[in-house]
Amino acid sequence: MKRNLGCNPLDHVLSRRNFIVGAGTAAGFGGLLPRTWAKDAERNQKQILQVYLQGGVSQLESWDPKPGTELGGPFRAIPTSVPGIHISELLPHTAKMMHLLSIVRSINLKTDDHTQGRLFMEKGRNVGAYPYVGSVAAKYLDSRDPALPGYIHISTRGLNDDTTGFLEPQYGQFKLEGVKAPKNLDLPKDISRKRYLARTDFRAQLDQQFASRRRKSFIDALGSSFNQASKLMERKGLFEAQQDPKDLERYGTHDFARNCILGRTLLERGATCVKVTHHGYDSHAENFNFHLEQLGEFDKTFATLLGDLEDRGMLENTLVMIYSEFGRTPKINHRYGRDHWGSAWSIALGGCGIQTGGVVGKTNDKGTEVSDREVHGGHLFQTYLKAIGIDPSQNHDIPGRVIPIGDPAVEPVQELLA
Repeated sequence: MKRNLGCNPLDHVLSRRNFIVGAGTAAGFGGLLPRTWAKDAERNQKQILQVYLQGGVSQLESWDPKPGTELGGPFRAIPTSVPGIHISELLPHTAKMMHLLSIVRSINLKTDDHTQGRLFMEKGRNVGAYPYVGSVAAKYLDSRDPALPGYIHISTRGLNDDTTGFLEPQYGQFKLEGVKAPKNLDLPKDISRKRYLARTDFRAQLDQQFASRRRKSFIDALGSSFNQASKLMERKGLFEAQQDPKDLERYGTHDFARNCILGRTLLERGATCVKVTHHGYDSHAENFNFHLEQLGEFDKTFATLLGDLEDRGMLENTLVMIYSEFGRTPKINHRYGRDHWGSAWSIALGGCGIQTGGVVGKTNDKGTEVSDREVHGGHLFQTYLKAIGIDPSQNHDIPGRVIPIGDPAVEPVQELLA
């Protein structure tokens, strides 16, 4: 089913503490999942889609435009499918899907460092070796297809982070280089299936002997790596299949579009958390030209992906996050760029557990600081987990250790939760 991305304003607006909420959502089910996937979806498995705009997308050119102000830049603010909510004209397709999203415009991380900002947004803590939200989800949410890694990151470069913290290594991110199939999915030519299974049995016997004299957790970690690799080899067709030309026509043919199509497919097949990274937002020079190009790629592709998730009935169980490690400075530098800015910026959320069609918090007229409902990575981390049914106030399932899943000093952003 092709989506009509024309505006469909909601009838009226409700207020709830700086949260503008549309009266309803367009929760259509125009496209149906294939029968086997639909049966799986009935099991209500919670999932996460992370769309990471690496480098720091400008909030002023996306979610929190300030047109006509001293620092606002050249782009207009346009109306969305939710009356009263405006976003940048660089996101015309996303604007038509605003009833499926909510915006947080009041984030202050108190850091302008790429690494520190990314870790805070992923871990919910600004210090310490804690797991990423994707690894937490992989550990505590059930997977429909155990052959798939729980946390899959589709990217075209870099960012090989240790995402597990103190969790078992099998919950770390599985990195895909775009739509390329993982390496070594086939057995070596000189090893038959029978011989491979015999080797696997022999390794299991050695593991049991070793475990009798060593910590079982070490063996479990090693064994899980082998088991995951074996299961993934059985799913190689998922990565080797050619993408549908009709999908490419709707999404686009650039890398981000292809990665989003693969991300959707992995979620359909039961992956717990899929992260798709769109690189290139670190716009220290020519900020406006950069955002014309970058958001030009992002906008239609993301809106199409969001619409597909809605049409397939997947948004009910899939949390959608569109985020960066920080935003960009309101002040425009001498190279017509915007620099790092973690003090007053925005993200968007939608899907599972989220009250959509609204805005939380705000910045001042110039966008230089948060003027209401300040939040940081800890609040957002707890909100993500609450939305997918994980209680962040509980402790991690780590024998002999008491470690709260979320930072106990903060709470979720209740206005965002459905």
